[in-house]
Amino acid sequence: MKLQRRHWLAGGVALAAAGAGVWWAERRLSPAPVMDGAEAAFWQTSFETPEGGATLAVAALRGRPLLVNFWATWCPPCVEELPLLDAFHQKQSPKGWQLLGLAVDRVEPVRQFLQRLPLSFPVGMTGFAGTELSRTLGNATGALPFTVVFGSDGRVLHRKIGQVHESDLAQWAELA
Repeated sequence: MKLQRRHWLAGGVALAAAGAGVWWAERRLSPAPVMDGAEAAFWQTSFETPEGGATLAVAALRGRPLLVNFWATWCPPCVEELPLLDAFHQKQSPKGWQLLGLAVDRVEPVRQFLQRLPLSFPVGMTGFAGTELSRTLGNATGALPFTVVFGSDGRVLHRKIGQVHESDLAQWAELA
């Protein structure tokens, strides 16, 4: 009888621990609220391109749906999702979608990366300050990749911490 009670007790403790782990992971990977004024401030920013000499003004992208992806060359899930994002851009840009990649990285590695894997969408350089920018848009952990979907009115419609999948893109394409 004692042995059976121990098994039930051990099972209960394991179940509680698993539940706590799921709760913690969900909470950690769920985007935080967008900080006050962050949307408006984002639309006023500009980013240098990795090629140098050119500046990307985010305000020029307002008025159509925009997917913004924070990524880095040293981030394996970021690199893995870039071809999928590029295919989304090529398919959805005729329907009004725009995509902006923001590299949380140094210029030279990004430049070399883009020579090996050219992208059809613009890339801006945030450097490591991009982590703070992503936090203002709801990425409390500063994790990469981080994706933000803006509607044509400039408001945040969706955010995702972690790698993007085809199902995410299909869902977001319906938002605009």
